[in-house]
Amino acid sequence: MNTSPQNTVSMTKPAAITARPAVPALWSDYLQLLKPRVMSLVVFTAFTGLVCAGTPLNPVLAAVAILCIAVGAGASGALNMWFDADIDARMRRTRGRPVPMGKVQGVEAATLGVVLSLFSVMLLGITTNWLAAAMLAFTIFFYAVVYTMWLKRWTPQNIVIGGLAGALPPAIGWAAADGAAPLNAWLMVLIIFMWTPPHAWALSLYTSEDYAKAGVPMMPVAKGAASTRRHILVYSLLFVPVCLVPAFTGLGGPIYLAIAAAGGLLFLVLAWRVFRSKAGDAPDDRIEGEDRLYAVRAGAKDARNLFAVSILYLTLLFAALLGEHLAGVAPLELL
Repeated sequence: MNTSPQNTVSMTKPAAITARPAVPALWSDYLQLLKPRVMSLVVFTAFTGLVCAGTPLNPVLAAVAILCIAVGAGASGALNMWFDADIDARMRRTRGRPVPMGKVQGVEAATLGVVLSLFSVMLLGITTNWLAAAMLAFTIFFYAVVYTMWLKRWTPQNIVIGGLAGALPPAIGWAAADGAAPLNAWLMVLIIFMWTPPHAWALSLYTSEDYAKAGVPMMPVAKGAASTRRHILVYSLLFVPVCLVPAFTGLGGPIYLAIAAAGGLLFLVLAWRVFRSKAGDAPDDRIEGEDRLYAVRAGAKDARNLFAVSILYLTLLFAALLGEHLAGVAPLELL
């Protein structure tokens, strides 16, 4: 790992951000602090976990549980944007966020994150159970402190370990409904946990210059593009078989198995193409101002395609589980 001064970011507190003209904050700026795109995935997977638990729950309490999980995810996002404002200001993909733009002050983002954290955890504990609340509190702490303040700035394995925070919502949803988190709940967590590295590394292959400028030791920056491509292939080979397991444990049914198998095959083909490609080798030649997530140079298209398909694959997996349980489709229980 490269630890030269120019590639090292302070791990104690956010660095000073270049002063910008004060711009009045809009409600949409505060909403952006909550990372609504990430929140939508959290809500979806948490709701899937809640439904798959199979325990009858008052609809109002179920809605409150999902709201608390969503607010907890938003709180994590606000704390992340507060602490990472120095990094965000240097990266093309994130420099338009409210804190580096000067629309929202760092102290406001931090305060919002803390208040929403306390609110979501306490309300979830009072309305459902304290196991779910404790898991939500752990998730917020892990993302905001362990990942954001430590792992992200310290190790190229940041996304591997830190991925646990994004993987826990289905287990929290299950615990909110059932008061427990059995094996199938943790199997859903494992699917997201194993999905995160190839998904995030595919993105980092064509945004590595951003991470390098910010001093974040993502895999392509710390170990090189070729190593990243190998890691993507290895994790993909481990990830896809994990996706098939729910069909053998009574969690998934025939629709799920078909999607897991067909989608997994496509995922592996794309991972192999990334491995054989030169994605990440060439400098980013996009023109200044070309910030779109999917606008990439020709050599990085394989990584871009894997990144996009990975989102679709995970969505379809959880949609299949959700749809089967809502429709009462009998699980396969092949074991």
